[in-house]
Amino acid sequence: MVKYDEGFKQNVVDAYLAGEGGYASLAIRFGIQSKTNIRKWVSAFQQFGKQGLASKKAITNYPVQFKLDVLNYKVKTGDSLEEVARKFGITEPPMILNWLRKWQNEGIEGLSKSKGRPSLSNESKRNKNEKKLTKEQQLLKEIELLRAENAYLKKLRASGVNIPSRLLKQNPGSFTNSEKQFKLAVILEATGFPKATYMYWQKRFNESNPDEEIEKIIQDIVDKHNGNYGYRRIDMELRKRGYIVNHKKILRITNKLGITCTSFTRKSRKYSTYKGTIGKISKNLVNRRFHTSIPHQKLTTDTSEFKYYTTDSDGKIIIKKAYLDPFLDMFNSEILSFRFSERPNAQAIMDALDEAIEITKDCPYRTTIHSDQGWGYQMKRYVRKLKDNGIFQSMSRKGDCLDNSPMENFFGIMKQEMYYGRVYKSFEELKQAVSDYIFYYNNERIKAKLTGMSPVEYRLHTSQLAA
Repeated sequence: MVKYDEGFKQNVVDAYLAGEGGYASLAIRFGIQSKTNIRKWVSAFQQFGKQGLASKKAITNYPVQFKLDVLNYKVKTGDSLEEVARKFGITEPPMILNWLRKWQNEGIEGLSKSKGRPSLSNESKRNKNEKKLTKEQQLLKEIELLRAENAYLKKLRASGVNIPSRLLKQNPGSFTNSEKQFKLAVILEATGFPKATYMYWQKRFNESNPDEEIEKIIQDIVDKHNGNYGYRRIDMELRKRGYIVNHKKILRITNKLGITCTSFTRKSRKYSTYKGTIGKISKNLVNRRFHTSIPHQKLTTDTSEFKYYTTDSDGKIIIKKAYLDPFLDMFNSEILSFRFSERPNAQAIMDALDEAIEITKDCPYRTTIHSDQGWGYQMKRYVRKLKDNGIFQSMSRKGDCLDNSPMENFFGIMKQEMYYGRVYKSFEELKQAVSDYIFYYNNERIKAKLTGMSPVEYRLHTSQLAA
């Protein structure tokens, strides 16, 4: 591997900064094997000056406390290696990653290990001291160590500090309590910790939690949305509230708090409205072109089946069914209208259609309403209603659910968040839950594709921009 001195690197950097050529041309001119070297030199010079061009041999050894400060900053902020290196004036960013790995695997002693064969003097001294102990003294010492282990090691973890897994055997309160009962030397021998490691974590446990405020806000978001938000949507919700937090830090906090997105899936027979050709089958005008920049231009509809449970006079459980007929705007995935009934019927579809038509009258273009080939959408009443209001009718191909994926997507999300894993004991209870969820879905539930807004927020926002 070719090595270059500082003077040579400086000449190359000066030539680049003077505009004498790019990385590739300067590599040929100076006989450098890879243009990547020049890119690194220029970046190091711009960040650290001449010190950035110094050879690795000229780099001084960093003290353990400095390494800990760097790692604490990296863990708390989530900044990249380059950003942390620039902050602390470190010329080799990969060095930080090496420190982090040693710290995670070996603790603080991993940051202070010197190269070469470890000294045997301490081990030999310890063995000599042990030989001087009588059998009775040795037994007393073992009893003391066992007592220390019971009081110190076998307590459950109660701290979220990112301690290396092999060191995390205690809770923060055990430090002070154990010191009152046992000598420090006994605790260190029982735990196998170096003194520096023990004192460092004792100091960390006494510090206040810097993330306490953001943890409370995250917990509030999760509780408000019934555990349906993962860390990505928590990130979007925090930004809406004016908190800019790195998404990796949010993930660490959710893991610390034991927060997981609770969604349930359960396979069941899909309700089908297809009864054959009983009326007119329209063409697939939408043809999976679901995107539109105009509100109320493209709507879609379908029917989905729900179940609830009641008991008869003998106490026997009876499974009953209910049906949801919504109309969804493809512009922002907003549910414009819906009906919830105890049986599939034409009147529920027509009532929801009438409401959707009334809402979409402000559209400057002709509206298209898409559906599958269900019997309700082939009815003469339905077809005539669309025609009388100048609305295009579009139908999916037979047996192809992907042709109506926006509606299928809504049903899937809805059932995961309010239906699967729950038992409803009456039609009224289920109807109220469906109504509440649709209001929540339209007005509060944020979506990534709507730039972190709810469907209604997005519609109002775009209308204000267009005004």
